[in-house]
Amino acid sequence: MMTRPVLLIPGIYNSGPRHWQSLWQNRYPGVARVAQADWDHPDCDTWVRTLNEAIAALPQPPILVAHSLGCLVAVHWAARYHRPVHALLLVALPDPEGPSFPVEARGFAPLPRTLPTPPTPSRRVLMSSTTDPYSNPGFSAQCASAWNAEHRVLGDRGHLNADSGLDDWPQGWEQVARWRAE
Repeated sequence: MMTRPVLLIPGIYNSGPRHWQSLWQNRYPGVARVAQADWDHPDCDTWVRTLNEAIAALPQPPILVAHSLGCLVAVHWAARYHRPVHALLLVALPDPEGPSFPVEARGFAPLPRTLPTPPTPSRRVLMSSTTDPYSNPGFSAQCASAWNAEHRVLGDRGHLNADSGLDDWPQGWEQVARWRAE
């Protein structure tokens, strides 16, 4: 039986070698990364098209695992395309209208008010931190509710990246592994 593919959607500047996304890609079979042409100057429409092409190239509906700006790419993709995915994990969702949002990133606001199904709500999780410099707990909770996603608050963990001390982040991978086993 084929292992369900996992498609990583990094944010601006890509995920470096110590980031849990990179560690997962190196450690687990069937985990790939969406390759954007310009990691330093994200354009929503271009990044969403690139994601759609990556999903279309897979043999079966993938598990999408997005971090930071990648979350915005994933939700814009879900609102525009009707291609099936197995599950959606959004980690450290940034506020595109917040004071810390990168000025280099264009076209990510406004966010979709709702997300179509699939994936089913049981396969839609948003994980956030109470101390994310690119978001706030209220914004994350509001988006999780609007998108019918389970919201898991991980406490004081910063931007849930390499600087957060997550290493290969077993807690996050446990969720992905459960979905892969379905």
